Amino acid sequence: MNFIRIGVQGVSGLALLLAAAVSFGCSSQPKGQLSSAPSGSVANLMKQRGLSEADVSAALQTYTPTGKKDEYYTFASGGHGGNLIVIGVPSMRILKYVGVFTPEPWQGYGYGDQSNEVLGGGKRFGKTMTWGDMHHPALSETGGEYDGKFLFVNDKANARIAVIDLHDFVTKQIVTSQLIQSDHGATFVTPNTEYVVESSQYPAPLGGSYAPIEEYKDKYRGAVIFWKFDRDKGRIDPERSFAMELPPYMQDLSDAGKLASEGWVFINSFNTEMSYGGTLEGNPPMESGASQNDMDYLHIIDLVNAERVSKEDGKTKTIAGMKVIPLGVANEEGLLHLVGEPKSPHGVDITPDGKELVVSGKLDTHATIYSWEKLKGLIDSKKYEGKDTYGVPILPFKDSIRGQIEIGLGPLHTQFDDKGNAYTSVFIESTVAKWSVKDLKLIGKQKVHYNVGHIVAAEGDTVSPDGGYLIAMNKWAIDRFAKVGPLLPQNFQLIGIDNDEMQLLYDMPLPLGEPHYAQMIKADKLDPIDIYKPAGMDVVTDEHSEFAVKAKEERIERKPDGVHVYMTAVRSHFTPDIIRVKKGETVHLHITNVEQAHDATHGFTIGSYNVHSSLEPGKHVDVTFVADKEGTFPFYCTEFCSALHLEMAGYFLVEPG
Repeated sequence: MNFIRIGVQGVSGLALLLAAAVSFGCSSQPKGQLSSAPSGSVANLMKQRGLSEADVSAALQTYTPTGKKDEYYTFASGGHGGNLIVIGVPSMRILKYVGVFTPEPWQGYGYGDQSNEVLGGGKRFGKTMTWGDMHHPALSETGGEYDGKFLFVNDKANARIAVIDLHDFVTKQIVTSQLIQSDHGATFVTPNTEYVVESSQYPAPLGGSYAPIEEYKDKYRGAVIFWKFDRDKGRIDPERSFAMELPPYMQDLSDAGKLASEGWVFINSFNTEMSYGGTLEGNPPMESGASQNDMDYLHIIDLVNAERVSKEDGKTKTIAGMKVIPLGVANEEGLLHLVGEPKSPHGVDITPDGKELVVSGKLDTHATIYSWEKLKGLIDSKKYEGKDTYGVPILPFKDSIRGQIEIGLGPLHTQFDDKGNAYTSVFIESTVAKWSVKDLKLIGKQKVHYNVGHIVAAEGDTVSPDGGYLIAMNKWAIDRFAKVGPLLPQNFQLIGIDNDEMQLLYDMPLPLGEPHYAQMIKADKLDPIDIYKPAGMDVVTDEHSEFAVKAKEERIERKPDGVHVYMTAVRSHFTPDIIRVKKGETVHLHITNVEQAHDATHGFTIGSYNVHSSLEPGKHVDVTFVADKEGTFPFYCTEFCSALHLEMAGYFLVEPG
């Protein structure tokens, strides 16, 4: 019996199952007297816990027995935690945290030479960032389909982009440009992952220089960076990347065109008023100042021709080391167009066929459906209703859309299923609205708890969505879980969308930062490794380390740059297990886990020295530090690995200098 996709229509079948349970356990009792059912029966458990048939139907659709695998992976942003959260669906079990923008002790991320080098790639103006505000994970794509190879994430606060390789779920690269000071329309990828898109949110002088806020309109700008991704190397190539200057509106979410609209990029925005606050100086707060106009601007960018222009002599300037197409050149070359969109939008989502764009304004009640055929026709015929302050042509709104659909109060973000339906989160109403893309008719709403932001459906922003499951990523939890003080978790709610009526299936507290967006991919599209092979692999470079240590080749060597310790880890000892140095010496640990057994992970720490490493099977790590405190310091394996785990230890001895 398949319990995974019972859905609402399966409740009647569930009733038969429950009736059978009651009959089997208490055939001599009148039907309905559940108290006579044997202890532990389904019916008795329902009564004891006050569960309805709908409750049990939902439970059966998410229950994943021990040893069974989930159908999907969901990759969710870690918000203020700066890391990535991997969740199984339909079980809603957290499978892993992946360290990205901040140190993550369990993985030893940020505590060794390799991962520190990755984190160092995200320094801003020479300063190490110790936190990140992760918003938008994006899976790599081939032909507009998730391919399960890489994942990209952004840090809104510090304008950084990271690359995670899904063959081992490890962050391989962080890049940043001081061209922009924040980002939000990131990370979104083109259909074959040629580029990773990063657009600024809050305008500032490009390059981070100072200008008085009163010169906002003249000297503050937005920008969009097109980071070139090298698939063969699995890395972003900054030298082949470029940017385009944008007006000082606050650019928000973005999306790349696909199929019919491939080669174009769309970024919505708010604050066409160009409000900048100043409440103590007699100005309205930005909140109200940026909410005066009825319309904001959707940005439409011709990426194919922008790439061409970026390579032509005299068409770019270099700012903060980044090649930038100036706004004037973008206008001359027809690379940028604007079209009105409902005020304060927070989503531009391309339909699976690439023929339409859905935009929802937080201060509107509609989803607006733009026709790409109409937009492209207006661009080709240069039919404009005017230009903005910066000379960017504006397309006529009414001629650009197919129509609008009344969604509710505070629509935000849209995903799609395999039956031609769209799903839009409605923030103020705390609902998810289901509607027909073809007919622009509302089908139904599912109440969620509470104040839903983004939503994610199974492969719901690809060219072929799956349907089946949707997750509402709710900002408030309020009364959903046991009290934990004033700071509450987020609430991810799993919703079944296979049937005509949506069904709330599961509440999942997520107490880590403020997750924003997620993407959900079929599990069978990923093929992560079990071990690093051969032993001695540098997991950042994905190459065998020059410092890898083989069994029986362990040693301690003194060199001009310090003491080099070549160590192996294997159940249940380190070799060497005594390290002698003098105070003031630089220590270079080179540790290889020579195990090749699945899940034979070790850890390594030296107490009071802030040294920690995770040593998965076959992994090699290097840790460099100064022995600046004399004394006797035990080291030990931090990952329970065997019956003699506690004996897997040694001593780091620092003699007086």
